[in-house]
Amino acid sequence: MDRAKSFCISKREVWEAYKQVKAKRGAAGVDGQSIEEFEADVGNNLYRIWNRMSSGSYLASPVLRVDIPKADGGTRPLGIPTVSDRIAQTVVKRYLERIVEPMFHDDSYGYRPGRSAHQALARARQRCWDYDWVLDLDIKGFFNNIDWELLMRAVRRHTDCAWVLLYIERWLKASVRMPDGSLVMPDKGTPQGAVISPVLANLFLHYAFDRWMQEHHPEVPFERYADDVICHCKSEAQARLLKQGLEARLAQCKLELHPVKTKIVYCKDANRQADYPQYRFDFLGYTFRPRSSRNRRGKLFVSFTPAVSDSAARAMRQMMRRRGWLRRYDLELTALAELTRPILLGWIRYYGRFNLTALKHALRTVDESLVRWAQRKYKHLKARREGAWQWLTGVQTRQPALFPHWPLGVTTGR
Repeated sequence: MDRAKSFCISKREVWEAYKQVKAKRGAAGVDGQSIEEFEADVGNNLYRIWNRMSSGSYLASPVLRVDIPKADGGTRPLGIPTVSDRIAQTVVKRYLERIVEPMFHDDSYGYRPGRSAHQALARARQRCWDYDWVLDLDIKGFFNNIDWELLMRAVRRHTDCAWVLLYIERWLKASVRMPDGSLVMPDKGTPQGAVISPVLANLFLHYAFDRWMQEHHPEVPFERYADDVICHCKSEAQARLLKQGLEARLAQCKLELHPVKTKIVYCKDANRQADYPQYRFDFLGYTFRPRSSRNRRGKLFVSFTPAVSDSAARAMRQMMRRRGWLRRYDLELTALAELTRPILLGWIRYYGRFNLTALKHALRTVDESLVRWAQRKYKHLKARREGAWQWLTGVQTRQPALFPHWPLGVTTGR
């Protein structure tokens, strides 16, 4: 280590951070530099990051603002740092995570090593069977409204490392390059898309929510995935009392519950038949609601269970339309299958974990798009929709694994 440097940061840490960023790929930031372009001179680029971080002269580049379409018609703002900033942020993230990760709550699942959304969903499903009521929390604009002073107070409770504190503050205060090219200077929040944001968000909510729940409502279990939170209550009265308490608590932390999206839900099933207007909620892309299920003896009954949500299914359709793959009439069907395979496999692995039947129904729209594709590509099918379905059924019979959703038993035909 260079003794002249202000901060003791090893080159190995920068190298390990680079490997993590490389594995995740990601888009270019405001400088337009891709991972591939960074790798063209990787030695000098990594030395430059280490040298500047070690000397205290590393300055954050503006964050590139990108608005991602949401299934409800709105957009989600993402902030994309440069490749260099992502590597530098990963160095800080790795340092901070080693300190704070061991003390995080067992039911905090978001962006944590060894934890997943599926684990949160499985725990939520079991607790919905054990508890009659759910308080579905929505923190209004959480990432955009995190108070910097409170956040840095939480960080300082766990480290006094000067370079960690310095660079976190610089990244929080980095300007944002808007889609129209203008620069905006934020005064709160941490951008979704920044490498450092998830651990900072978890640390903030550890004190704003997790610890508060342990101290004031230890009898109420919950699942939290970043700012997406489900609380399980024994009664409607308990849920209402909890909601009031959380409104006051979050106000202390300069946050607020969304007045419409936050709701109390009754977990209605075969054994719980009370009359209540809210009996469904969405969590991590799944909708929990009463559904027909079969017990081990094959008998039908009503269970409160998760399945792929309507908004997630709508987002799948929108992604397919945006990519435009199924309008590539210059390609053969096998080429279309290869193009769409990674996306379809990702959906199956995530949304197929609970209630595969609902996912089969959602993915039927892929086959409907393939029928339209065939009608436009092949003249003899242009005016024969029934014939196009027969053609697709024949392909599925001959090549049942061509598209990854076909082995699930998604039926073709009208």
